[in-house]
Amino acid sequence: MEEKLFWIGILVGVHLFFTHHFSEKGKFRSGKFTHIWHAVFVAIMAFVGVLLLTISLDNRSGDVVTAALFSRKQVLYALAAALGGWAWAYFKIRGKPASKDGKPVPPAAGGAPAVIKEDMEWSETIFSAVVLASVVMYLFIQAFKIPSGSMKMTFLEGDHLFVNKFIYGFRIPYTKKKVLSFGRIGRGDIVVFAFPSSDPKETQCGGRQYGKDFIKRVIGLPGERVELKNGVIFINGKNIGEEPYAQYLDPRRYPGSNDKMPPAVYQRFWETRGLAKMVSELVRDNFGPVTVPAGNYMVMGDNRDRSCDSRYWGAVPEYLIKGRAWFIYWPPSRMGSPQ
Repeated sequence: MEEKLFWIGILVGVHLFFTHHFSEKGKFRSGKFTHIWHAVFVAIMAFVGVLLLTISLDNRSGDVVTAALFSRKQVLYALAAALGGWAWAYFKIRGKPASKDGKPVPPAAGGAPAVIKEDMEWSETIFSAVVLASVVMYLFIQAFKIPSGSMKMTFLEGDHLFVNKFIYGFRIPYTKKKVLSFGRIGRGDIVVFAFPSSDPKETQCGGRQYGKDFIKRVIGLPGERVELKNGVIFINGKNIGEEPYAQYLDPRRYPGSNDKMPPAVYQRFWETRGLAKMVSELVRDNFGPVTVPAGNYMVMGDNRDRSCDSRYWGAVPEYLIKGRAWFIYWPPSRMGSPQ
C-alpha cells in the first residue's frame, strides 16, 4: 500500500509543479486555460479518490493486485472517474459568468485566479500528507489487520495492530537489500511478510497468494534442520520444547509422507513450493526434515492445525519480511503487545 500511496503522491506533486510553473508564466490570465487546468485538477482528484476506493474494496474482498502496482480494473475505474470529473468541472465553470458585470476576474496575488490558488492549496496538502504517509508506512510503522485465524489465540480475526518496520532494517525500494538493521530476526518473533512467490498465477492453500501480506511466527532460522513429528517441532534433532502460544484444535495427527521420497527430492520440492501440491495435508503434523536455506526463515502459524505456512509453501526470504508485530490497537479490549 505504501508504494501505491507514493505514486499517488507523485501524481499530485506533478500537478502542483506545473500549476506553479504556469502561474509564473502568466498562463492563468486566459480564462479558457484556467477552466481547462482547474478541470485537470478535479480530474486528478477524482482519479485518486476512485483509485483509493477500489484498492480498499479489493483488499477487503481479498482481490489483491498481482502482476502490477495497480490492477487494470482499478485504473479503468479511476480513468472513467477522471474523465467525468474533468467534463463536469470544465463545463460547470465555463457556464458561469466571470463576474456579475460580465468582466473578467483579475488574477489573485501571485498571478493565479482564486480557483487556481485554492487548487494549489489542496494539492500541497494532499501531496504532503500522502508522501509523508507512504514514507512512514515504508520505513517505520504499518497498520495491519489480521485476515484469518491462523494465529489464534495470539491474534484473532479482525485484530488491528502496528508493525515495527525499522527493527530489521530499511529495505531499499525495488531491491532485495536492507540497511541500518536495529535487530536480528529470532526464533519466536511474529513477523509480517510478503508471500514468497514471483509468479502471480501460482496457487497455494486454495488460491493465489502472490502480493498478499502474511503474519506468522518464526520457527526455523537459516541453516537449521527442521522436522515435525506428530506435531512436535525438532530443531537440529532436538525438541524445541514447550510452546505456550501454540494451539492444536484437531485431536487427530496426520501421518507423514517423507518416507516416500529421497531427502534431497523432498528438500527440493519444499524449497520450490511444490511439496504440498504433491502430498497435501500430510505435511501438517509430520514434516521434513528440511534445512532452511541461507537468508531464509521457516514460519508457522500459532493455530497449528489451521495454518497455511512454511510447511506447505517453503521458507520466507529475509528481504520479504517487512517487520515485527508490535502492538494491538483495536479492539480496545485486546490492546497490548503480542507474546
